[in-house]
Amino acid sequence: MFEEVNYVGKKVLITAGADGLGLEMAKVFHHAGATVFICDVNDTRLAEAASQLPGLHAAHADVSNEVSVERLFAQVRNELGGLDILVNNAGVAGPTGFVETLSKADWDRTLAVNITGQFLCARQAVPLLKQSQAGVMINLSSAAGHLGFAGRSAYSASKWAVIGFTKTLAIELGAYGIRVNAILPGAVEGPRIRAVIEAKAKTLGRPVAEIAEQYESQAALGRMVSARDIANMVLFNASEAARSVSGQAIVIDGFTQKLY
Repeated sequence: MFEEVNYVGKKVLITAGADGLGLEMAKVFHHAGATVFICDVNDTRLAEAASQLPGLHAAHADVSNEVSVERLFAQVRNELGGLDILVNNAGVAGPTGFVETLSKADWDRTLAVNITGQFLCARQAVPLLKQSQAGVMINLSSAAGHLGFAGRSAYSASKWAVIGFTKTLAIELGAYGIRVNAILPGAVEGPRIRAVIEAKAKTLGRPVAEIAEQYESQAALGRMVSARDIANMVLFNASEAARSVSGQAIVIDGFTQKLY
């Protein structure tokens, strides 16, 4: 097992890799010896990430913009000379509110980043992954991609779409030895989930502490997951130790039965 997570010589692209889950993934792949390329829309965070991880490749890119994605992959081809692993991590939380209160603009923006962004990156990555000896694509979904999530319909719909996209690509690309899986995190401790909790409390007219307690206790294990929990699963899933795992929706949420 330990040899199987040696990533020396592997080339990895992580979208939205300058902060949060993406940065944690960049760290574990970098530690395992991979050549890591990240993109993000936050230039300050990109510079900070580059200062933390020697040899990191980085670019500004908006995955929901077709031209921006084309530029990103031109840079990946130029700097890396190929690609072995794509981690489609970029995503937004989207609006919080009941469906009749949502604007079309917020709905469209959520789907544009969370699912269209994965399509745009996959379309560019597949020719490179076909050239790899062990191509892997990992798409970030969410526990909201297999459970209903009241007040978060745009987000949940986009994350369910990721599952269908993942399973279809696993069928399409299996003949080329490319594995495609989805990772479904539960509530991940950090600033993003705290912002979601505050928005949910405001929508429901309830105390923030009450909503926070629901999020913290909704899993059978009685805790939120950590960014490192997710990064470790991504690292394993991209390795040869998971060589027969494809087309799967892998949930890391401490066994959550209902999202609040």
